[in-house]
Amino acid sequence: MQTINDFLSVLISYTEWAMLILLIGGGLYLVFKSKFLPYRFFGHAIAITSGKYDKADTKGDVSHLQALSAAVAATVGLGNISGVAIAIYMGGPGVVFWIWITALIGMCIKFYSCSLAIMFRGKDSDEKMQGGPMFYIVQGIGQKAKPLAVFFCIAGLFGFLGVFTANQFTQTFMNVVKPNENLALLGDFNWKLIVGISLAVITSFVIFGGLKKIAKVASAIVPFMVLLYFLAVVVVMVNNSSQIWPSLQLIVTEAFNFETMVKGGFWGLVILGVRRAMFSNEAGLGSAPMYHGQSKTDEPIQEGLVAMLGPFIDTIVVCTLTAVVIILSGAYLEAESNGILMTLIAFKKTLFGYGDVLLMVIVSAFALSTLFTYSYYGVKCLSFLTNAKIGGFFNWYFVATIIFAAVASVDLVINLIDLAYALMVIPNMIAVLYLSPHVNTAAKHYFAKLKKQNA
Repeated sequence: MQTINDFLSVLISYTEWAMLILLIGGGLYLVFKSKFLPYRFFGHAIAITSGKYDKADTKGDVSHLQALSAAVAATVGLGNISGVAIAIYMGGPGVVFWIWITALIGMCIKFYSCSLAIMFRGKDSDEKMQGGPMFYIVQGIGQKAKPLAVFFCIAGLFGFLGVFTANQFTQTFMNVVKPNENLALLGDFNWKLIVGISLAVITSFVIFGGLKKIAKVASAIVPFMVLLYFLAVVVVMVNNSSQIWPSLQLIVTEAFNFETMVKGGFWGLVILGVRRAMFSNEAGLGSAPMYHGQSKTDEPIQEGLVAMLGPFIDTIVVCTLTAVVIILSGAYLEAESNGILMTLIAFKKTLFGYGDVLLMVIVSAFALSTLFTYSYYGVKCLSFLTNAKIGGFFNWYFVATIIFAAVASVDLVINLIDLAYALMVIPNMIAVLYLSPHVNTAAKHYFAKLKKQNA
């Protein structure tokens, strides 16, 4: 496996600058071109999500709230709990600042991409309404751009695997339960295999039920797990209130540490922040438009505004809470505390010695909701490349890789996802930037109509 890991590391080095330029450079272009529109109408986005503007007779399979919950389910998960820990382990506290910057820019990217998902919806081989990058690439740019859509979907067959989630959930189980000591002495590999198989079986019960079942499960789990996580973090912060401000100061000061030991120096730190932000909120990746493209709405701008709440919730809020707990606890200073182990140490230190057990309960909910949602994305990619019937076979492949990830190293899993994500960003961001004038025009008409209605 080490040979595969080394090969993936080499490939990643050829994609990171293209990813950085498209996400940060392209994202800033959209921010200024939109005249900061997504941020100015943040309150309106919340009103839409609450159902204030819902219509009963509109096309689509799920509500605004269900689409947002499902999309957030894929991102408010282990990317926020262990992803930010991995970032701090690799780049120190300063990397969190660049995760924030990427997320703020990502809000605008999600506004555009998810507006396009409604604007250029298509149909699959079963004549069902679909949305996502592959559809707005072909429908918006034209058939000449189909190779971009195909490239995106091929990369998505790897990017939309639940390997990171399965790997980190297994690591959580091994560190908290300590099955060899407390259950039976079977060896680490065998216990990881058992956890992987169990997780695969549980996931199978939901993902073979299709979109509507996923939406119902995700919308039920997400609010519960976010609330429970918030409560745990609030307790930690109240008990360590004197360390909150110093932790935030450390994030900002270390962000501009030009003597950082990160590979690639300062720019290496920025690239690391961009990568881990994608783990957290997936802005620019093209995943969320697939779910938001199913929303019951004929208003692209409404859906774009709902979607841009995602990066705010999962990165600006949840990632920041995780980062502060890790920093104030000092867990990031402990050697070999990579990934979920760092967060477990932080919670155990700050929640009366039982924080790791509570975190395992939360991680279980995060892990399952993430796996349910990711399987849907992969099915859509394979369906586009073949047809809807064959697309369903992705779920079998998806379930099998859960077992593989449970016994694989965290480094291999991260490199696989980093490479797939970078390759997915390239065609998606090219399409979003090319089609952005359509969103600008639609936004102008939408807000003119809204102003007239409210007059």
